[in-house]
Amino acid sequence: MLSAVRTTRLPSGVDVPVLGLGTWKMGEDRRKHADEVAALKLGLDLGMTLIDTAEMYASGGSEEVVREAIAGRRDEVFLVSKVLPSNASRAGTMRACEASLKRLGTDRLDLYLLHWRGGVPLSETVGVLEDLKAAGKILHWGVSNFDTEDMEELADTDGSGVETNQVLYNLSARGIEYDLLPQAAARGLPVMAYSPVGQGDLTRDARLGQVAARHGVSAAQVALAWTLRHPHIIAIPKATQPKHVRDNRAALDLQLTPADLSDLDAAFPPPRRKQRLEMI
Repeated sequence: MLSAVRTTRLPSGVDVPVLGLGTWKMGEDRRKHADEVAALKLGLDLGMTLIDTAEMYASGGSEEVVREAIAGRRDEVFLVSKVLPSNASRAGTMRACEASLKRLGTDRLDLYLLHWRGGVPLSETVGVLEDLKAAGKILHWGVSNFDTEDMEELADTDGSGVETNQVLYNLSARGIEYDLLPQAAARGLPVMAYSPVGQGDLTRDARLGQVAARHGVSAAQVALAWTLRHPHIIAIPKATQPKHVRDNRAALDLQLTPADLSDLDAAFPPPRRKQRLEMI
């Protein structure tokens, strides 16, 4: 029997699941639409009630997939979307948010993220995010693909309302462990990990396969369990097949041993110096 999906707490005091549902590349092919909707519905049934999407994904098509998946059960879902940096001006963010709400078929977003840094001053974007929050269009806001220096600048720009930073994090992309994760932990800020099992390369790695064999699981499950070992990481893997959705959910209950972690560190060494934030 699966345990309950554990949660972590945002700075505002809201508890959110540490394992959610990613939607990058969903909505790009109408032939896959039904499978994508079904996968998200299954994930919700299994307790993975955080769904992450973005206006960029399939030019809004991903949000339309999500709309169908959450129809009739919006209140169960912690819904996350993102604004493109090209839309991050005051007027642009207002328009982008309204468009996302319309595509998602909802009156509010639980969390709205700036997808990455662009040319608009942070003070302008933060100001409009706070206004959207005051209007009830969004309940919380955060950022994505921000490195330590960006987070410092945000802190100096009345960015105290930030709730999370969504970044690339997996066994083959560990750079944030050197400085960004400690910085976030010191501020009580959970980090949301996208692509927690990589882009397929980790699932084929023989070294992960050896660890997986000890537990009778897949390499992907080992990679996801490794990411989830940190109590303040929120992982958002994407899956469109029922088996993969169920495997992702089961990975939350996989307990890696000290020997497993040691072997994984040997295969994928942690950073020893500052690294530039990786993005995909």
